[in-house]
Amino acid sequence: MIKKLLLYFILTFSVSSIYAQSEDSSGLRISLLTCGVGDEIWAQFGHTAIRVADTQSGTDLVYNYGTFSYGEGFELQFMKGKLNYYVSYYPYSVFLEEYAYDRRSVSEQVLILKPEHKHAIQDYLVENAKPQNRYYLYDFFFDNCATRIRDIFPDVLGEGFKFGQTLPKDKDITYRQMMNHYFYRKHFERVGCNILLGSKIDKVMSNTDVMWVPDYLSIGVAGAKLDGQPIAEDTKTVLEGRTDISAGTNWVFVIMVIIAVLCFIGYYMPGMKALGDIMSFIVLFISGLLGIIIVIMWFFTDHQGCQNNFNIFWALPTNLFLAFLPKRNKDKYAWVAIILIFISLILHIIEVQGLPLLDLTPFLLAILLTFSNIIRKSRQLRNGNT
Repeated sequence: MIKKLLLYFILTFSVSSIYAQSEDSSGLRISLLTCGVGDEIWAQFGHTAIRVADTQSGTDLVYNYGTFSYGEGFELQFMKGKLNYYVSYYPYSVFLEEYAYDRRSVSEQVLILKPEHKHAIQDYLVENAKPQNRYYLYDFFFDNCATRIRDIFPDVLGEGFKFGQTLPKDKDITYRQMMNHYFYRKHFERVGCNILLGSKIDKVMSNTDVMWVPDYLSIGVAGAKLDGQPIAEDTKTVLEGRTDISAGTNWVFVIMVIIAVLCFIGYYMPGMKALGDIMSFIVLFISGLLGIIIVIMWFFTDHQGCQNNFNIFWALPTNLFLAFLPKRNKDKYAWVAIILIFISLILHIIEVQGLPLLDLTPFLLAILLTFSNIIRKSRQLRNGNT
């Protein structure tokens, strides 16, 4: 009896193996790789790549759409929105070594596809990786390493392909909210991006929009179907990542509170006129400089996310010039500036453009105190002259 059962299992296994081989003679194993966050600014949202293991050629390669050259002029090109990213490919073992060294997690989803679809994806990647095709103009939200791979599936697999549900159907999430979620421990970067990025990123994301984030591309692929059939095996962890990543001290908020307190002391405490003058200069200089940067990023760069930035209502570029001018008789300007600050708050409330209020509220208060002080001094000067 035992011999018969053993023979049955052997025959069953052999038939299954022969059947599997007849079903897929491509020799290809294609999978989606999703990587955890890292310490660098460009690694805060994780990463994604495609692995192609070919038993016929004996290769095991990773195609990576997130490659860039960090050299002279990198920062300037990035600020201008003219930074070229490109597709690179290299051995899977090298890819794993890099992420193991950085203590970043890696998970894998093997794709369940017919041989012709596997070959089509491989051909697509090989064609993209050619020198004449490999470069593309990087855009943080709308054209990055994840969106490039996201678009491969519908392009190659056709109309029968559908991504799985990535977001709760009963909850709207914007690009800005998602960005803030991943920037939870990079406080200066988070606040800086919130200031420089405009209302375009306050758009509610669709099921495919959110796949600019690698984690959500992984979710979309996990539930994806081709002609009603799942296309991915269960996600498997290849490398364990760091788990000791905390938010840390929010020094942006601390600094903003200190500025607001010093403004109050300088403007309203007796004998603190010198401190008040210093703080008035600092607040106007910082807000004005931010306003000029907003204008530059909006009108003189190719970053889509920097367009229509209504932070310019509270960060007036003209504040920079006012910082160096006498403040007397500037009460009309101050009144207009105060009204514009409240308009920016209204735009936040009605969800036209979000503000990081936790961090910015003390600084907005400092600006209001500064303009209130200008109005108060202008009135005192006129009363003294009458």
